[in-house]
Amino acid sequence: MSKKRRQFTDKFKAKIALEAVKGVKTLTELASEYQVHPNQVSEWKKQLLSHAPELFSRKNVGASKSEEELTAPLYEEIGRLKMDIKWLEKKL
Repeated sequence: MSKKRRQFTDKFKAKIALEAVKGVKTLTELASEYQVHPNQVSEWKKQLLSHAPELFSRKNVGASKSEEELTAPLYEEIGRLKMDIKWLEKKL
């Protein structure tokens, strides 16, 4: 029977990649400590370094606008429903 592949959380990957970037321990030491392959540690490190500038870009500001765009119609619907309830209460 084949082994099931392990899946690591993003938090776990980030933790190991940050430790690899710090350089306190070697990739081999980190790999043996966390029981992952050294190639995997170096891959996570490369991903962290390549995507680090995106964390500080202005694109993240647009994410908050999209959240506002999603919630605005919901608040409008809530307002309409409250008005309908008040109208129905007056009719009864």
